[in-house]
Amino acid sequence: MQPKHRVSSKRRATRIAVAVVLAAVPVTVATAGVGHASTTQTVAVAAVGLDDPHKKDIAMQLVSSAENSSLDWKAQYKYIEDIGDGRGYTAGIIGFCSGTGDMLDLVEHYTDLKPGNVLAKYLPALRKVNGSDSHAGLGAAFERDWATAAKDGTFQQAQNEERDRVYFNPAVRQAKSDGLRALGQFVYYDAIVMHGPGSSSDSFGGIRAAAMKKAKTPAQGGDETAYLNAFMDARKVIMKQEEAHADTSRVDTAQRVFLKNKNFDLNPPLKWKVYGDSYQINS
Repeated sequence: MQPKHRVSSKRRATRIAVAVVLAAVPVTVATAGVGHASTTQTVAVAAVGLDDPHKKDIAMQLVSSAENSSLDWKAQYKYIEDIGDGRGYTAGIIGFCSGTGDMLDLVEHYTDLKPGNVLAKYLPALRKVNGSDSHAGLGAAFERDWATAAKDGTFQQAQNEERDRVYFNPAVRQAKSDGLRALGQFVYYDAIVMHGPGSSSDSFGGIRAAAMKKAKTPAQGGDETAYLNAFMDARKVIMKQEEAHADTSRVDTAQRVFLKNKNFDLNPPLKWKVYGDSYQINS
């Protein structure tokens, strides 16, 4: 499994359900005009976005191909490993990390849903190791109990909900606001999974800000292809700054392939490569 990068620690109090609109909605944005005038532009976002259940499953498979070398993303609830990237344990369907706060948030949420679960006893240790790569109070027993918990539908639910709250929903929401169709929504989601939410230069927000200095979003009247290329270029700069992410094939031989084919709606069949391995989704 390839390393993940998380840069933010989420607050438990912000754990709320966000409804995502599936239908096309006009996004109205104000843009600076010539002189001191301003113009208002309406951009229609594709009706079938990444939050469509089938499109979402495709997104999960695409991410899993890069993170787990498998399209079977549902087999990853039980995954747990220290991949040596300085972030402690990486685990679950999108790589919750013990050193960056999102694993702690996940186990807290699981405990909210099911008090006394098999992982609840590790909450004090998870709070102590947050921000480090330490396994203190965790270790082999924690790994075994994680695998046990992964068989519990409530823990699977907790992983799904935290994935959506912290990563998927914010990425799709921002992409729709930027006037991007399903491919662009996926490009945002894959970036936020690896780099984490936030505004620092090496986070999703920083990458987006760097891209917007090079190209306008469709919502600003820009060309969708040009903007997505600028975003991918900005992301690659950040990826290459860390050895664990220096292989940029998830961008070059996956996302960029879909963009070159003008598959903005991310419609199958899809063929791509990650780390030299070939994958395809036929329907």
